[in-house]
Amino acid sequence: MLNFEEDFTPTPQPAPHMPAPAATAAARGSTEALKQTRVRAADKRVINGATDVNQLVPFKYKWAWEKYLAGCANHWMPQEINMSRDIAQWKDPAALTEDERRVVKRNLGFFVTADSLAANNIVLGTYRHITAPECRQYLLRQAFEEAIHTHAYQYIVESLGLDEGEIFNAYHEIESIRDKDEFLIPFIDTLTNPEFRTGTPENDQKLLKSLIVFACIMEGIFFYVGFVQILALGRQNKMTGAAEQYQYILRDESMHCNFGIDLINTIKQENPHLWTAEFKAEIRSLIQTGVELEYRYAEDTMPRGVLGLNASQFKEYLRFIANRRCQQIGLDELFAGAGNPFPWMAEMIDLKKEKNFFETRVTEYQTGGALSWD
Repeated sequence: MLNFEEDFTPTPQPAPHMPAPAATAAARGSTEALKQTRVRAADKRVINGATDVNQLVPFKYKWAWEKYLAGCANHWMPQEINMSRDIAQWKDPAALTEDERRVVKRNLGFFVTADSLAANNIVLGTYRHITAPECRQYLLRQAFEEAIHTHAYQYIVESLGLDEGEIFNAYHEIESIRDKDEFLIPFIDTLTNPEFRTGTPENDQKLLKSLIVFACIMEGIFFYVGFVQILALGRQNKMTGAAEQYQYILRDESMHCNFGIDLINTIKQENPHLWTAEFKAEIRSLIQTGVELEYRYAEDTMPRGVLGLNASQFKEYLRFIANRRCQQIGLDELFAGAGNPFPWMAEMIDLKKEKNFFETRVTEYQTGGALSWD
């Protein structure tokens, strides 16, 4: 307890020590040396950078920051979407054909684990090899969005009362799904190997190859049969809650693809020695394989025509998309003259003007299952 009768007369203190002139000069020199260690935007690199990855600014890769902001602005959650109509249709034997039900279950069988694979690839692999903090910032947002997508598929499975064991094990048990995942896993294993380090031309090419596989093949090709099928259902006023979620996922995944392509092209620009003729030929071969795998998946999901779609249409569509991916990373087209047999998909996302698509939300962002499928 304070005693206000105590003597609080301050005790005289010795005069402060004044540094010698030489010491003052040394301190100034130390400050100047510290300033020399500050991050300069010009010194940043996407891979093999030596600048502080904890310091976001000054920006060098403003495009990555802008995509991060756009991703945040597009935020949505699955439970905002009303699934009551989907549930009623799924329970009604006359509302959906057996072929339409097969499409839904095969779609979910692929997607319930696909986004988990993508998230693991980011969190356990890609992130630690990228040395530009702006790009890392977007990768964190992307990983969260992959979690939202996995949540969305689980929400659809739960809402419809589907057999979880059947759906979540499809990537082991359904050949067309397993083949796509087995194509991807070696590239995940490369980046998640704790012994893997960039810094040599060989390993830098391995990283670049994995980025191309995930941006241009997984997110840029493997998702598109499923997107078309479920969005076609929605256009016919079937499974509109699921279709709305797929439309939001399409918007997110399109941005993931665009970010990955910007990342790839920036690495190419900063490391032109990696983009050899042999490397380009290998990438073209991988994209060709991706098209073949996705076409086999299309044949499996719809062995007969359904929803006004058939598997042969997807062959043309996948070639059209593959040409677009090749062009985006500076490769020649693989399939001369391939066209788009689904022009209505341009209403969802114009593959020729992808960046413009994100200036507004999908038919303006709405909650509670309010998108129109007219």
